[in-house]
Amino acid sequence: MTELRIAIVGFGKIARDQHVGAIAAVPGAMLAAIASRNASLPGLPHFATVEELLDKGPQIDAVSLCTPPQVRRGQAAAALAAGKHVMLEKPPGIGVAELDPLIAMASEAKRTLFATWHSRHAPAVEPAREWLAARRIKSVHINWKEDVRVWHPGQAWIWEPGGLGVFDPGINALSILTRILPRPVFVIAAELAFPANCQSPIAANLTLTDIGGLPITAEFDFRQTGPQSWDILVETDEGRMTLSRGGRIMAVDGKVVADAPDEEYRELYRRFVKLAASGTSDVDLAPLRLVADAFLLGKRNIVEPFVD
Repeated sequence: MTELRIAIVGFGKIARDQHVGAIAAVPGAMLAAIASRNASLPGLPHFATVEELLDKGPQIDAVSLCTPPQVRRGQAAAALAAGKHVMLEKPPGIGVAELDPLIAMASEAKRTLFATWHSRHAPAVEPAREWLAARRIKSVHINWKEDVRVWHPGQAWIWEPGGLGVFDPGINALSILTRILPRPVFVIAAELAFPANCQSPIAANLTLTDIGGLPITAEFDFRQTGPQSWDILVETDEGRMTLSRGGRIMAVDGKVVADAPDEEYRELYRRFVKLAASGTSDVDLAPLRLVADAFLLGKRNIVEPFVD
């Protein structure tokens, strides 16, 4: 098998912690270069920008964009125009409509555009989807709370327009929700808490439903300290199903029925290698649409300033 030569663009915390090791562990993938203004990896060619990478870099087949979402559209367009396959970290962009031209570019060039949702590849997500498919769902509640100072230290971009704020982790929960439920869901109300000095929310409460009126609520908060909460609780006619640890553990009425090691990012790159081999794309925008609608419908509340 010819290896897919991948360059990582944007070399921050997630790229270092997740992407490098995942690429190394996936047959058919190899890390060929890094493009980042502020960081490099010993032993690999380094470039300041994706444009410099594409102009002066080694032969590559694909780029994995791990930059802040505010700049990804332009970088993806440059890579597709240069004939490269493109993998987008989540969220795939700062708006829904900006993805349409990229989808068209990828199709015309017969290149892959892969909008990733790593939490969908948590080991208990598919068992949960299969279990729920055979049962009547009564209600869903999401409790997704973490400490922004732990997971995004010093990352000012997350508080700017397009940075999503608490929806950066919250969209992970929505990506799982839209995978495990049998019918599409939509937002009907939202309350967003904006720090007085920020342009994106630090907390959010959402009310969602489906065409059948299923009650769905979600609580997102970036101010959690101590133990972190990444849980989805689903009441059914055959008991309560709980997904915890971000989709790693599934339990029914408190009894664990699925628990496996985390291989989310390895699964992403396995998928990317397969997609690139055929030049096909995978761009599901359902989670991003829910976030966009939360901003559109959300009541805005101003809370105390955030100081990192």
